[in-house]
Amino acid sequence: MAERKKTVVLLSGGLDSSTALAIAASEGFEAYALSFRYGQRHSAELDAAARVAEAQGVAQHVIADIDLRLFGGSALTAEIDVPKGRSHAEMGEGIPVTYVLARNTIFLSLALAWAEVLEASDIFIGVNALDYSGYPDCRPEYIAAYEQMANLATKAGVEGAQQLKIHTPLISLTKAEIIQKGTALGVDYALTRNCYDPSPEGEPCGQCDSCQLRAKGFAEAGVPDPLVQRFEVLSA
Repeated sequence: MAERKKTVVLLSGGLDSSTALAIAASEGFEAYALSFRYGQRHSAELDAAARVAEAQGVAQHVIADIDLRLFGGSALTAEIDVPKGRSHAEMGEGIPVTYVLARNTIFLSLALAWAEVLEASDIFIGVNALDYSGYPDCRPEYIAAYEQMANLATKAGVEGAQQLKIHTPLISLTKAEIIQKGTALGVDYALTRNCYDPSPEGEPCGQCDSCQLRAKGFAEAGVPDPLVQRFEVLSA
């Protein structure tokens, strides 16, 4: 049997990254999952990332520690209120305060470093340019520019040992299409977390942009959200 190609998959523990991980496996890659403890205000997504990594049988799951609280500037890393109850039209206007400055650039840089160590030429990231909150580092032109830069930035790239490819399998899908794809691949969405402001028990607030986009996706996919059902059972 031929050895499977290795890939680094950025895994936040949310719906999108968990689906991207399943897609990487379905395409025959041996997945190495990379998550970050970056100073976010809660650990719900990181706990979810560990569950998802175990459930999907990754070769290795690394949680890297960096502290973006040093700079703040985001509702996810500073004492800034998370917006609640915004309409979908409001979500489509401007860049929200939940944007973590340069986050994907930082995350991809560390993924690039690990890929070079693994002698891997592929990175998967679950960015999406349709049902998202307006983040500039989720756009196709950003990914294309980063990929071009990355191939100039490493020893493996300069020596021709690595031609890095950043895979963005979700970038042109709606949230509903992502959920349908993941469901077909057996992703257990009850393990995932997306909420920006969950309870101490990890229960989603239901009102932040991320919760609303998730709810909209499941509704349009015609699939019940197993996470919501789980907490409904617990609170009954």
